Amino acid sequence: MSASARGGAKSGTRPDAGIAKRVADCDWTRIEADIDECGHARLPRLLAAAECRAMVEVFDDESRFRSFVDMERYRFGRGNYRYFGNPLPPVVRALRRHLYPPLAAIANRWQQQLGIESRYPARLAPFLSQCRDAGQTRPTPLLLRYERDGYNCLHQDRYGAVAFPLQVVVALSRPGKDFEGGEFLLTEQRPRMQSRGEAIALQRGEGLVFPNQHRPVRGARGYYRAVMRHGLSRLHEGERYALGIIFHDAE
Repeated sequence: MSASARGGAKSGTRPDAGIAKRVADCDWTRIEADIDECGHARLPRLLAAAECRAMVEVFDDESRFRSFVDMERYRFGRGNYRYFGNPLPPVVRALRRHLYPPLAAIANRWQQQLGIESRYPARLAPFLSQCRDAGQTRPTPLLLRYERDGYNCLHQDRYGAVAFPLQVVVALSRPGKDFEGGEFLLTEQRPRMQSRGEAIALQRGEGLVFPNQHRPVRGARGYYRAVMRHGLSRLHEGERYALGIIFHDAE
């Protein structure tokens, strides 16, 4: 199997360096403002087309995963997802490592706004040490696959006492070419208000950062928690793959 098919990079390239530059080139001022305003933000051009195709190929290599989930069996929706085992593919490891620091800065501001004293470490490695100390040792990045009529019910991704409040999904398939329908769904519930929902169409290689449980929203008496859930609308045609980057590990 080629390095590309293993979810790494082509010979002579370094996925860590390339992804580090793409993350650094993101407009983090705009991203932070979008998250505050809308509850989510786009991360353009996180993965190249070849990297997306390579990640799709990994889905059928069962040796790369620690767990397999048939969503229909558990009434989660209709589709399949697979949690990576260690070692993570280089591209996945690089995304997790380089996206964490700017998101940790946002997460720590949220902690302050919500009056929570604890802070997240500035780098991923110390945060994962906190997960291990809490008995959370299993990696949580995952690949998802949906076929015609597939969907994902609204949910939250929380796997233990230690949890990071933001996560990222990266689209690996092309809307309008590989599949039809299948928009990413995000809902927000504010106290004494009806839920607000958005349907977001992502281009291949584009990422979306969003809260996995709640986010602070300013009210008349300070900040309060708005509860967030996410899912996927029904696929009308084709096949859709996505990569989920969750920063905390699981029990």
